Amino acid sequence: MSDVSMSVDLGGIKMRNPINTASGTFGYGWQFEGFYDVAQLGAITTKGCSIDPWDGNPAPRMAEIASGLMNSVGLQNPGISEFVRQDGEYLQGLRERGCQVICQVVGHSVEECTRAVELYDDLAPFASGLELNISCPNVSRGGAALGATPAAAAEVMRAVRPHTKLPVIVKMAPHDVGETARALEAEGADALSLINTIPGMAIDVRTRRSRLSRATAGISGPIVHHMAVRMVWEAYHAVRIPLCGIGGVTTGEDAAEFILAGATAVSVGTANLCDPRCAPRILSELRQWASEQGANDIRELIGAVEC
Repeated sequence: MSDVSMSVDLGGIKMRNPINTASGTFGYGWQFEGFYDVAQLGAITTKGCSIDPWDGNPAPRMAEIASGLMNSVGLQNPGISEFVRQDGEYLQGLRERGCQVICQVVGHSVEECTRAVELYDDLAPFASGLELNISCPNVSRGGAALGATPAAAAEVMRAVRPHTKLPVIVKMAPHDVGETARALEAEGADALSLINTIPGMAIDVRTRRSRLSRATAGISGPIVHHMAVRMVWEAYHAVRIPLCGIGGVTTGEDAAEFILAGATAVSVGTANLCDPRCAPRILSELRQWASEQGANDIRELIGAVEC
């Protein structure tokens, strides 16, 4: 296997390789240290945090489905201050070991998102960048409502941008991809991550009730992969800023599809819950594929699909 350069730049976040982890599937990183050295990844994205603690939704809030998972966790988190107190030392060390730390921002409103960005800037020196989540379908206020239209998404980005010098990645909802991507780029987003989970339903036919505490929940896993690849391809042809592909990555070939569709980086999500050692394996498989393609640099393959 030839020596392929795997380093990439995700909107100012310089990663040693394209492999990231999807927020909400990887805790705060240290939970996986017993399985492998997390620092070998290009980046991790921490679980979303808000200005105050959120309880999330009541149980049951996860259900397995064919080729995927449904969740309605609802962004439960301890709040930014407590997150930094509990996990900041580990994350500072992780960044010093060469793995970038992307912290996810959540809020019930534009104002809460802005205040959360300011808190991260003040309290989290370990943060390499921020991921602004305006697409979670599992909360009654905020989340997907903030990014429901291109204009709404742009409003949040416009408000947040002056309050941080860190790179801001916006996690997009799986609709109006091209128009929303252009609107976010125009308001100063440094990169985009897509997709977030796709809303769905799971019904217990014996009880005639939802299998979860809410009527709907977000679908993730292999079942969404090819839809996500298509949306990354659409975004790649709409904007010039880099993209992080998310959705159903379980193998190096899955990651390679995102790269060919236009992603600079790829996040491993639901697969972490099935195989906690999967991310370094996926990285190895991606490197092997790039070598087999005759590439000297993984960046040669970004957007290289021939349609």
